Amino acid sequence: MRDFRNEITAFRQDKLAELADARQRAALQICCGIELADALSGGFVSTHALLRRLERVIERERLKGVNRHWSYDLNRHIALKQVRDRLKGVSPAEPARLTFRPRRRRQKSKAAPEGAAH
Repeated sequence: MRDFRNEITAFRQDKLAELADARQRAALQICCGIELADALSGGFVSTHALLRRLERVIERERLKGVNRHWSYDLNRHIALKQVRDRLKGVSPAEPARLTFRPRRRRQKSKAAPEGAAH
């Protein structure tokens, strides 16, 4: 009886993982035109470029949600973030592939530029 319960639990977990993978593949293909398998097998430079592109796509999707745009889709937004995390290696199942830090913006100075009229 225990074996059946373990098999049922394992089957359900496999199905949930397949569903999450399918969502991620569809979101990446629709939004970026990139196959997930190609993205996961890429080198450091291509993965880094893809992560920058994903950050821009996620930000656009976030802005759609904030502005209540009719084409915003929460599931697509979540799937894109999961792909980003998967490429970074954030999930506990995968080792870290890449560390990615967004560029820091410089603080605006309150002083007037040199040569400006006082």
